[in-house]
Parts: sequence; structure tokens; C-alpha cells
Amino acid sequence: MSMSSDSTEIPQGNLDGFKTHAKNDILSGFLVFLIALPLCLGISLASGYPAVAGIFTAIVGGLVATFLSNAELTIKGPAAGLIVIALGCVQDFGFTGGEDPAKDFQAYRLALGVGVVAGVYQIVLGLFRVGILVKLFPKAAIHGLLASIGIIIIAKQFPVLMGLNPNGAPLELLAGIPSFVMNMNPKVAFIGMMGLTIVVVYSYIKNPKFKVIPAPMLMLMITVPIAIFLGIGEKGSYTFNHHIYELGEKFLVNVPGNLLNAITFPDFSGITTETGIKYTVLFAIIGSLEGILSAKAIDGIDPWGRKTNLDRDLLATGIANTLSAFIGGLPMISEIVRSKANIDNGARTRFANFHHGMFLLLCVALIPGGINQIPLAALAALLVITGFRLASPNEFVSVYREGKDEFIIFVSTILGVLATDLLLGLAIGIGVKIVIHLIRGGSIFRLNAKIIHERDQSVTILLRGSIIFSSWIPLRKQLDRFFLEGKRVTLDMTETKLVDRRVRSKIDEWIRKFRENGLELSVRASMTSLDE
Repeated sequence: MSMSSDSTEIPQGNLDGFKTHAKNDILSGFLVFLIALPLCLGISLASGYPAVAGIFTAIVGGLVATFLSNAELTIKGPAAGLIVIALGCVQDFGFTGGEDPAKDFQAYRLALGVGVVAGVYQIVLGLFRVGILVKLFPKAAIHGLLASIGIIIIAKQFPVLMGLNPNGAPLELLAGIPSFVMNMNPKVAFIGMMGLTIVVVYSYIKNPKFKVIPAPMLMLMITVPIAIFLGIGEKGSYTFNHHIYELGEKFLVNVPGNLLNAITFPDFSGITTETGIKYTVLFAIIGSLEGILSAKAIDGIDPWGRKTNLDRDLLATGIANTLSAFIGGLPMISEIVRSKANIDNGARTRFANFHHGMFLLLCVALIPGGINQIPLAALAALLVITGFRLASPNEFVSVYREGKDEFIIFVSTILGVLATDLLLGLAIGIGVKIVIHLIRGGSIFRLNAKIIHERDQSVTILLRGSIIFSSWIPLRKQLDRFFLEGKRVTLDMTETKLVDRRVRSKIDEWIRKFRENGLELSVRASMTSLDE
């Protein structure tokens, strides 16, 4: 259990904190490691990378990023939200899904080259303190992007859960689910469905005494022995209901016995191609978006109210991503599920992330044979659940409650991604947001405002039309100017038709900033300025 927020001592991620809170951080790091191990393996394989790639990512995230970022409770590692990008990258570079190992390895090395450059992009974003630009993407479009990724993960992983390996577009795979059930490999599908059942039932257990072992690890502890008993990894075949089905090592995880042999260096020959440029931008933008959103979400539940320097965290992630890709790893972000588990398990400082990385390093270095007994269907079950969480019905309901405009943008982004790809889908969502904004009388990049200097040396900023994410930068410049001048500022929104929720949240942050410095920023608004 985590310490209550009313504790007078705020844990510090320094040498003293490392010693003082070692017991809590090591325990939490170990429990997060139990969650991270199967997820790292599953995310890697779903991304078309070798299984060990995700382990490399989490190790670098733990052993390197910990000392560069001031994020105290986030866990760095590979994320399900980047699966679609990573898989698309290797596929566009010639990935064959195991039919031609030489082509698959070359596609992997070319993707690593893209990962290195994307990491450098993130370093530049962090150094020049432009993380705010990432935060200005419309919230509904971002949620639509993540929901569409969840749908794609389900579409891609459900066949693996059934013991099959078909290829196709997401919508085609979703339509084929009944066929996958009819043509499943019974023994493999039994493992997958059991894994799915264990994790789902686990979420309904309320007694903490029965939840000492995290769900992903408990699922492996049950499914691995059963898979061994059923001979899932033994080369051969069996007959069931007059049909013959294959078994063999292709249904199990495969990691090298020597960790050093798994280190793979990137090939940079593809970074200037259309594919290379496209996925470099995708990795940098989507990875930065997810990372910043996750870091802010974890800050919101930090028991001690500590805040992450987002530019510094982006810089740290970029450096770690560059190093990770250099040795064969996937891109990383601050992963929200593992970070939330870190808090729940009583972590105090950033060193819990360090310990989780150390446990992963020891695991793959000392017991690779045990990892090689894990059935792929069990990992697919984990990813299907992860995809469902990203695209859950609750997410649709939540966005709908935000307003009709937000829901239209959300659905437009999902449909755009499923019909095209991630980058175009996100662009479609942003485009729909801009069209709605223009219909409501707003401009795109110009702030429709009048500055009124009052006689008492205060300032009123009269806003008109619609104020959306693209209007925030010029508005922020005005607030920053008057903040430095020590002015009392009033934001008059009575003549606005709409103020984007993302902008309103940023205004709330500035109200607190003014107050903390003995200044005043007030808002005058009418009901019509709310999102519909």
C-alpha cells in the first residue's frame, strides 16, 4: 500500500532517497517487474520485433531514464500504443512474419535506424522546450487515436490467441473473427482463452490477499505448466474432431540463451526513404504525446503532489530511446498501467523504475530458458485485454459526455485511422476539429482578441469567436507578457462561441501560476463558451 498523501515528508529521488526508501522501491520494482515481463515480451512480438527487444527497452528505461528525468513514479518501457507504428514500420521495410528470417532481420535493423532518429527528434524537442506543442493536439483526436490503436491490437492479436497467424487490414481481421473461432488450433486456443479468463476474473477480485501476485504473472504461472503438459512447443501434430493441427516451437516465445547475442545494431540506410521519414515522425510525435499524457496523469495521482518537468522528461525519454534503438530495443514511453501499479505497490521515488529494470536484466540474463516456455497465445490474451482497455465502451461514453463536437472528432479519428493509417487518421481528426472551429466563427492560428488596458493598470483580454488548441500559443504569449509585468489580468470570454477544453485546462494552470506568485488572473465567461 502507498503512503498517504498527508505525510509531512516528501520522498526525494536523490542518494538519500535511494537509501531511505530502498525497501519500498525495491518491493514495488519487483512487483512491477512481474507485470512488465510478459507485457514487454508480448508487445515486442506483436510489433514484429524479437521478443527480447521489449526487455531491452524496459532495461534502458530503468537504468538510464531514471537518472535523467525528475518523474518520480513513472515506469519507462515499451507501450501497447506504439505496437501499430512499430509493426507498420517493419512491414513497410519488408517484414514477412517468419517466412523469410533474413528479410525479417533486415526489416528489424532498418526499423531500429528509424528508432534512433526518432529518439534524436525527441531530444531536440526536450532541449528546445517545445513539449508544449505536443500537448496542443486536440484531446478528442488523441483519445480517438489511442482507441483506434486498441481496436487494431485486438484485430491483430485475436488470431494469435486462437493459434492462427493470418494477415490483413484491421477491418478485414475484425470481420474474420467468427472464421478464426471456427478454424482455431484447439490446444493453443485453450491456452489463450484460459489466459484471457484468468486476467478478466482477476479484475473482479476485491480481496487484496488473493491479489499478491499481479494478474499477468499469475496467468503465466498457470498457463505455462498447462502448455508444457499439452506439448504446445513439441514439434509434431495432433488430431481433433477429424482435423489435424500443428504444434511446435513457433507457438512459444524465443529469446537467446546469451543476452549479448541478442544485441542488434541499427541500419540507417532507410531513414531518408519515404517509409523512414514517415515512421520517424510517427514514433516521435505519437511517442511524445503518449509519454507526456502518461506523465501528467501519474502526476495527478502522486500521493505527494510532485510534478514532472515535461521538457526534461521528454529529453530523458529521447536519450533513452536513442540508446535503446542502438542495441535493438523498441521505443519507450512513460507507461501508465505499470506506473499506476508502481504507485499502488508503495513506490516512493524514481528508483522503483531503476529496480524494475534491474530485475528484468537479471531475469533474461539468468533464466532465458524459462522465458522460452511461455506460449504466444497467453501473451496475445494480455494484449487483447490491453486493446480492449484502450477502446473500451466506457471511453466512448466518456468522450460523448464531453460534448457532441468532441465525440465527432473522436469517431472521425478512429474511422480515419482504420481506413488509412495513424498519421493520416490523426490529421483527419485535427482537420475535423478545425472545420468545427471555423464553422463556429474562429480562426486557425490567429488569436481573435482585443487587449484593453484599464485605468487601474490592470489588463482585460477580450476573446471572441472560438478558442481552440491552435489559439493557445498566441494567448499564452499574452499571459506570459502580463505575468512578467506583474499585471492583474481578466480573461473576458463572454463573446466567445466555444473554448476548447484543452485550452481551459491550460488557463486553469495559469490561474494557479498567477496566484502562487501573488498575482491575479480571473476569467469572465458565459455558458455559451462551453463545449457542446
